[in-house]
Amino acid sequence: MAKLNTEDLLGAFKEMTLLELSEFVKQFEDTFGVSAAAPVAIAAGPVGGATPAAVPPEEEQTEFDVVLTAAGDKKIQVIKEVRTLTSLGLKEAKDLVDSAPKPVLERVPKDQAEKAKSQLEAAGATVELK
Repeated sequence: MAKLNTEDLLGAFKEMTLLELSEFVKQFEDTFGVSAAAPVAIAAGPVGGATPAAVPPEEEQTEFDVVLTAAGDKKIQVIKEVRTLTSLGLKEAKDLVDSAPKPVLERVPKDQAEKAKSQLEAAGATVELK
C-alpha cells in the first residue's frame, strides 16, 4: 500500500460524508486505543465551603473484548477455536494467533465473552477479558 501524505488524507476526508467520517473516527479510536475527545480541565476543589456533589457509581461494563494474550503449547487447537469463534479463514486465524496479544472478539456481551474465554483456555490459550 502506498504511503499517503497529509494532503492526500485531507482530500479523502473532504470527499466523505459526516456519517462516514464519524464512523472512521470511531474505528480509528478503537484500532489505536486513543480518544479524539478534548481534554477537560479538572476543578481545584469546592469554593466557598460548598460540598462536592455525590459521585454517581461507575456503570457496570456490559460489553467486553476477548483478548488472546498467548497461544500456549497447543497452537493448532487455539487456531481451530479462533476459527470457530470468528468468521476468519485459516490464514487469518493463524496470523491472529501468531501476533498475540490481539483481540479475538470485540464488544460482545459478558456471557458470550466468558464462553469464548473458556473455549480458548480449554484449547491451551491465555486469554483476558477487557
